Formats: sequence, C-alpha cells, structure tokens
Amino acid sequence: MPEISVDVVVSGAGPNGLMLACELALAGVRPIVLDKLTEPSAEPKANGLVGQVIRLLDMRGLYHEFGGAPGAPQPIPGYGFSGIPMSFATLQDNPMYAMLLPQPRLVRLLEKRALGLGVDIRWGHELTELTQQDGRVTVGVAGPEGHYELTTAFLIGADGGKSFVRKCTGIDFPGTTFATTLTRMAHVSLPAELRSADGGLEVPGFGRLPAGHNRLERGGFVFAELDPGRPLIATMEFDTEPVQENTPMTLDELRASARRVLGVDLPIQPPTGAGPHALRRMDGQNTRQADRYRDGNVFLVGDSAHVHSAMGGPGLNLGLQDAANLGWKLAGHINGWAPSGLLDSYQTERYPVGERVMMQSLAQTTLMAPGPEVTALRTLLGELLESPDNIAHLAHLLAGSDVRYDVGDSHHLAGRMVPELVIETSHGSRRVADLLHKARPVLLDLTAGTEFADAAHGWTDRVDIVAATGPDAPSALLIRPDGYVAWVANESGRGNADRLRDALIRWFGSPRHP
Repeated sequence: MPEISVDVVVSGAGPNGLMLACELALAGVRPIVLDKLTEPSAEPKANGLVGQVIRLLDMRGLYHEFGGAPGAPQPIPGYGFSGIPMSFATLQDNPMYAMLLPQPRLVRLLEKRALGLGVDIRWGHELTELTQQDGRVTVGVAGPEGHYELTTAFLIGADGGKSFVRKCTGIDFPGTTFATTLTRMAHVSLPAELRSADGGLEVPGFGRLPAGHNRLERGGFVFAELDPGRPLIATMEFDTEPVQENTPMTLDELRASARRVLGVDLPIQPPTGAGPHALRRMDGQNTRQADRYRDGNVFLVGDSAHVHSAMGGPGLNLGLQDAANLGWKLAGHINGWAPSGLLDSYQTERYPVGERVMMQSLAQTTLMAPGPEVTALRTLLGELLESPDNIAHLAHLLAGSDVRYDVGDSHHLAGRMVPELVIETSHGSRRVADLLHKARPVLLDLTAGTEFADAAHGWTDRVDIVAATGPDAPSALLIRPDGYVAWVANESGRGNADRLRDALIRWFGSPRHP
C-alpha cells in the first residue's frame, strides 16, 4: 500500500526542483522533494545567472540574499555571442542582467529557503518507478531504510538531462548531438606574470587572450576567474577522437588540449585553496528538447525538458523560469481556483522559450568551430552587430525576453515581464518587485478611482490589489505571480473594467461567491 498521499512530488533537488518547491510552498502547497544524492552536490557546474531570472529572484526578495548589489538589479553593459563582444550602451531597454553565483551555492541557498517554507526534502531517496491511474501518480522510492511508495496528484521531473521521469512517461527527447566536440575544463593555478590588466592572459609565444570565450583556428579557449584566486580554463576541440568514457580527466590532458588549441605550452598547475574544484570532460554536446512538457499529471522542468550548450549561460534562466511559470499554476489547481486550461498554458508558454534557447545555443556552438568559412561568418556577424537594432535583437534573445506570452491582451506590455517601476503607496515608495515577494497575483491600480478595485473584488482571496501613484501610463496592470503582465489599461472606463474581469477569469478562475 502507498505510504502517504501528497499533492506534489518533485524528483530532483537541483536548482529547478527546489525553486519549484519554494513557489508551491509560497502558495500553501508543500511538496515532497526526492533526490538520490545524500546531500547537495558540490560539483562545479553553472557559474552564474544570466537574463531575466535575475529580476525573478528580485521579485521573490532573493536578489540581495543571494549576493546581489544594493538597490535594484542593474543591466550589464555588454556580453558576448560565441565570443563576439557586444556593447549594450546604445540600448534604451537593456534586458540583460547577470550574477556570479556558483551552482552549488545556489542549491544550498534554495535548500535553506525551501526548508524555511516547510518543504520536505528527502536526500538519499531515489525515485525508481511510476505509474499513472485515475488522475493520480504512484511512485516507488528507494530510501535509506528501504523501499516505499507515495501517491501524488502531480509528479514533477526535475531530474536532469537523463531524466528517469521523462523516460518512464515515454516522452521523446529529439534533437542533435555534436558527437565530435570534446570540451575539457578545470580550476587551475597560473603564474601571476601571465595575467593582463583587463582580466585576460598574456601567453608567451601566443599573445593576448581576453577573458571569456575565445574562438581560435584550432578550437575554442575559455579563461575566467569567477572566484578570486580560482581561475577556470576550458578548451573546446572539434573533429577529435573521443576519449574512452571511464578514463579519468587529468590536468595533463587539459595541458595537452590547450597546447593543441593555442599552439604553445600553457603553464597550468593544480588549483590552490579549498575545493571542490572543477575537473571535467564533456564528450559531445547534446541539444535536445522534450516533445512535450506534460504527460497526464507528470510535468518536466529544467534540464529534464531541455539540454543545450552552456555557452552564454542560458540554463538557469530557462529552468528557474520554467519553475516559476509552473508553480503558481499547479498551486491554483490544487487550491481549487484554477480555470480550465491553465496547466496546459505551461507548455504553450515555455516550449517556445526553450526552442529559442536551442536555436541560439546551437548557433553559438557552430560559430566556435574552426575553418575559414566560420571565420568569414564571424566577421560578417561582427559587422552586423555594429547596428543597434541587431544588438537589441540578440540582447533580448539571450535574456529570454524575445518571446511574448499570448495572454489575450494587445497592449505592448502584455505577455512580457513587468517593467521596473517605482510607485508611491500608503506605505511609501516601493518597487513593483517588492509587491511580488509572496508569489501572489497583483492588480496595480495607478488611477485615483475605485473602478478597477471594484471589478476585481471577487478575486481578493487570491489577487492582491495595490492602489498607488506613479508613472503616467499605464493606468493599471494585472501582474501574474511569475512577474508577467496579464492585462494592461491606459485609462479607466467600463470597457477596461470588463477586460480586467475577463483577464481575471482567464488566469485566476471564477470570482468567489458573495
């Protein structure tokens, strides 16, 4: 017999699974999170966050807690596309944000937050089987004290690119594999005299290597010092022989690869200081996306739904926003107010965002390949990036802000993440991000009247109404818990009040009875 019946089981206690658990807990739904590891992994993986996810963390009150600078998040002045530098100085609406945050620390921070919200995290408990029947999911779990079962209304696969949940549900994972791409990376020590003033390297016999991605005629080379005293080096080689899968990665192997790529010896030494340190080899590069993000009452988030090159750092931006998109919708269903089709909107909204990441990560990987034809293509792209319009296009692509959700409203802000606004409330000046810490919908009314508040009266059990003064336009916005705008009005009036009621019904169900 099943041990217990719960609303949600999350398989995988990585960043995306823990973020989803936190989102659910904020809405009063406390899931069980399972992970086969006995504790959070210390393996260095992602090195930071890039894109709109920074603003999402700010909306949850986590930006400063996770190490962000005082004040509102500020866009970064530039970035790179496959190592081709871009300046955002000409952008009036710069969507690119970044935060250095090693993945092991991110997991620890999210674990602390989840535990503080009452989430049941079970380290050392591996999901081993699942079946769906009659709108419920039964899962078998191998735990430290033996096997047991759980029944749940919903199962979330947040268990990575080799997702057991995805495979058990029969969801296909089509895509491409660069089988002849071999990437090696490690934390190392380097002589101080090799460091250049701009944060790059001056390599004897080769010359200057800027920090970040460098595409060379014999492969790619990455240098970054994300943590002081812990430089990270990576090489990417194309059309090379694969290494036998169980062969341990060594610094000697990295030295040999660096010599092939650079044409000179690089004096790499073992890293100093406390670890763990990166020492990894990635044979081949998968770019794959699940053909659907839902099978019955099973959903996929993060790497379980999509895998791609790490170039440009899109992974956590994509996965954590998957979690934020799905969390409030699941909670609405469990709490009994979700309108018909709300859970299906997870697929329709997030799948196109994943497609865009697949496209741009493939393009960046291809542009790193050797060959005169790729050199010519990079030269052409560099010329195109002298145009502010093209810079803006790539900035929004990399930030994940180029896909607009279909929310049924034609206003240019609708379907996009709410802009940064400072408003005046009865409690003083506040940023819009401050209104979303509890992950509840917000009706922000900047008019002097009560027409919109009256129209939304039947939803006050699940929507916060905030009266304020601030920017001249728009007059009012309905903001979803994930920070995306569902409805906008530039002025008051019966027509806009009727549109507001339609939007409230579409996203937050029927009004409560008097």
